[in-house]
This record gives sequence, C-alpha cells and structure tokens, in this order.
Amino acid sequence: MDNSDFSHELKKLFREHEKLITRKNRKRSYSCGIYDKYEYPVVTDRHTPVFWRYDLDPETNPFLMERMGINATFNPGAIGMNGKVYLALRIEGWDRKSFFGIAESETGIDQFRFWDKPIELPQTSDPDTNVYDIRLVKHEDGWIYGLFCTERKDPDAPAGDEHSAVAQCGIIRSRDLKSWDRLPDLKTPSPQQRNCVLHPEFVDGQYAFYTRPQEGFIETGKGGGIGWGTCENIEDAVIKKEIIIDPKQYHTVNELKNGQGPAPIRTSAGWMQLAHGVRNTAAGLRYVLYMFLTDLKEPWKIIRKPGGYFLAPEYDERVGDVSNVVFSNGWVEKDNGEVLIYYASSDTRSHVAVTTKEKLLDYVLNTPEDGRYSAECVKQRISLIEHNLDIMKTLGR
Repeated sequence: MDNSDFSHELKKLFREHEKLITRKNRKRSYSCGIYDKYEYPVVTDRHTPVFWRYDLDPETNPFLMERMGINATFNPGAIGMNGKVYLALRIEGWDRKSFFGIAESETGIDQFRFWDKPIELPQTSDPDTNVYDIRLVKHEDGWIYGLFCTERKDPDAPAGDEHSAVAQCGIIRSRDLKSWDRLPDLKTPSPQQRNCVLHPEFVDGQYAFYTRPQEGFIETGKGGGIGWGTCENIEDAVIKKEIIIDPKQYHTVNELKNGQGPAPIRTSAGWMQLAHGVRNTAAGLRYVLYMFLTDLKEPWKIIRKPGGYFLAPEYDERVGDVSNVVFSNGWVEKDNGEVLIYYASSDTRSHVAVTTKEKLLDYVLNTPEDGRYSAECVKQRISLIEHNLDIMKTLGR
C-alpha cells in the first residue's frame, strides 16, 4: 500500500468511526411498559478509538492492520456527573485481557465517546492477571469508589491446571474518574468473591458491602447468594462476618447463582436493588436481571421481591461470546426521575434501557412475588385474568 492509499484508508477509518459514535439511537417499537429498550447498542468494540487498535504509522504498519484488536466492550459501571453520563467499561482485547476505559455521553443513550486513554489501574503487591465488572458509586464520604473483580492464578492449582483462579474484590477511588488510588483488596471470610458492591451510605457508621461468597472460582458450592457485610475502615477493608440476604433458590431465575448489580437507588419505600440471576438450561447458563426492595434503615432486609425476571436477553442480544446472557453493574438516576439502566448482552456489547424511578417502584411493589409452585402461579394468573375480564365488561369489550 503506497502512502496515498494508506492516507485514503486511514481517513476512511476515522470517517466511519465518527459516523458510528455520532449515530442517534431510537427506541424499539415494542415496550413491556416497565422500560424502553433501544435499537442500537450504546457501546461496541467498534466504538473504541481507531488509535487504540491500529498503528497509524505507514512505516511500521504499511498494510494498516489492527495491531491490538478489541473483542468486546461490556459490563459497564455507570455514574452521572456534570450533566453527563460516564461509563467505565470492561474492554476485552484480542489477547483476552480486560481493562477499564471511560466513555462519556450527554444523552446517556447514544454518542458515547471514549477518553483518549484507558484507566491505568494502580497495582497491589500481588498484580492483577485480569480485572473486570467495575461498580462505580458516589459514597457519602465524598469519594467515588470503583469495586471490581480482580483475578489471579490459583497458587494451589495442580501442575498443568491453567484454568483455576482466585477472584477477589479490588477497590479504587477517585474524585474525578481520572486519578485513581488503589486500596487493599477487600478481605472476607470467603475464599472467593465476585460481584461486590459498596452501599452508597454509611450504615451504623460503617462501610457496607453487598458480596457473593463462593467456594470456587466458577462454582458457588455451598455458598452463593447475595451477601452483606460491614467494616469500619475502607482503607483496609475487612469484613469479619457475612450474612446471605438473597439466597439462590430452586426452580427460580437464580437457582444456580446470583449477584448484586449496581449500587442501590434510594426511594421513599426502600432501597431499590438490581441483581442478576443464573439458571442452567440444556443450552448452557442463562443470565437474566431481577429486582427487589430492601429496608431503608436495614438495607440487608428484603421487604419486596417481584417474581421472575425483570429483563432478559432478546433477539440479537442472545448472540455473542457467551450467548443468552444479560448482565448489569451500572445505572444512573437523573434529576428528572429517569433511570438509565446499562446492561451487556452475551459478554459482547453494552445497551441501555430507559425507565423512571416511579415506574420501577410500581413494578417492585405491585408485581406478584414468586408463587414457588406451578399451581400457585396459575392461581395468580387466573386472578389477573378474572380481574381483567371484569374490566373488559365495563368497557364493553
């Protein structure tokens, strides 16, 4: 490729990238009434800057190849500040390593643009092999915290075992999302931790965490469920006792395992919680999202939990690196009452669903709880049907 061809192709790359990231999003025509999904993902691998992926020097990359490709952009932490929405995305390279990068948007539904450089994550004395699924939270103490999963090879793995790993909760904090301090990893009684989330307020003067204790890197074993624990000092966070506040449960959307999503949103009726649930199928694991409400003064106590899932993968969302999966670890409450729910589909790309705080509260408070048995669920549905038939009569239908 001569210099003129190189220049032409390079301009084409930047032009197509700009067209993608400035594209307007639009609501899907069908809505369940709880939220609206959008036609396009908000961030994909193609949204990452051209200069993250290509060597732009014709001397060292004469064929304009992607030297460091991006495989996926998913599981974003989210925060609203200064009239904008910021996503801290899990970005996975072709080399399988994940890292975090910040993308910002004024609308929160489209035109996300990455900052020039990804986050240079400070390391502890035991370096992270891989990091992912960061939760961002503005805490009452004035800091913005990022809690993420840090993965390292299991030192006790037998020779030849290159799969076994140890997952723990890494902690960073910042004032501006640009400069980050690394704190020691969270210590708990569990040998493995995933999906740890910091509660946004002090509870009885302590820092409070949602956790997921588990025995193995993948399998939860006798553990599992969403846990709760507190500590006095986040600069050396040690949870001495964990309790399970939402256990996995047979023949539900979270029968295999479950985990907290983003930090909860305060409402007049309680803390609104978003979580993911996993069940097994003949085609593999299926991840969905579900909701529940906890007490304002005792956030570890569930006071309302709708049955079934809140959001599940649909259509093209079901296809990707790990199919039939939705996962959320970020949402943003806007000043006008809107709630932007960011979720990834099939470990590949990131989407948004838009609703309001009022709708979510109605959903949580008035949707029937899980009947636990098919016969009870039929009774619930017949009750709805009979009520609706009476309504239809009054309407002359």
